[in-house]
Amino acid sequence: MEKIHIGTSGWSYKGWIGAFYPEGMKSTDWLAYYAKHFSTTEINSSFYHQTKPSTITKWLKKVPPGFLFCPKMSRYLTHMKKLHDPEESLRRFFEAYHIMKDHIGQVLIQLPASLHFHEETVLPFYKLLKEKYSDYSFALEVRHTSWFSAESIELMKQYDITLVIAQSERFPYHETITARDIYLRFHGPKALYGSSYDDDTLKSYAAKIVAWEKQKHIIWAFFNNDINGHALENAGRLKRFIAAIKEE
Repeated sequence: MEKIHIGTSGWSYKGWIGAFYPEGMKSTDWLAYYAKHFSTTEINSSFYHQTKPSTITKWLKKVPPGFLFCPKMSRYLTHMKKLHDPEESLRRFFEAYHIMKDHIGQVLIQLPASLHFHEETVLPFYKLLKEKYSDYSFALEVRHTSWFSAESIELMKQYDITLVIAQSERFPYHETITARDIYLRFHGPKALYGSSYDDDTLKSYAAKIVAWEKQKHIIWAFFNNDINGHALENAGRLKRFIAAIKEE
């Protein structure tokens, strides 16, 4: 199995027409075109609304064998319920996504900055993931530094939850490995979602990724700086830097 997966945070962006997607291409063909260049993508739409199984079935027909999706958990659970009473929210989410189980890399759980670490809240949540959804692996992107405490990190390690390494000027950064999988999200070095990474930064991460692969980790790296197509260019450049290091 491939150990390094690099892609973008979604594929459905009108701003990529001309710069990436050919002019006149139907939006229903974008995923198939994207999958010719990248082997993985995040699913952003699942964060905003329940995905229809029929939509997921269509996506699966557009991608080749081995292509992997990382769907984002519903904001109803993360931003509204703030991880409380997660049973129903998780059941609804996986009712839709179980049909692409073999095409799921990790499930991304993105938390709001207002949600701080409290063991009495998160422990039941982690236990539920391990007891009922152990066939999946989970990556947690946090927006408050309380999640970087020793107690929080230890719980992630205990329940095999990947702490997302989120690169941006706005979100807190903590480069700690908590599970076999390592999950990187690049939101833009300056303007959030709208700035590009320089060569030195990408080469630094390329070296880390190669080292992590040698340590038997599985690495996921997604670029969320989609404005002006920076995500596509940055993802492609990171892939080239990784290949160059491996050839040395």
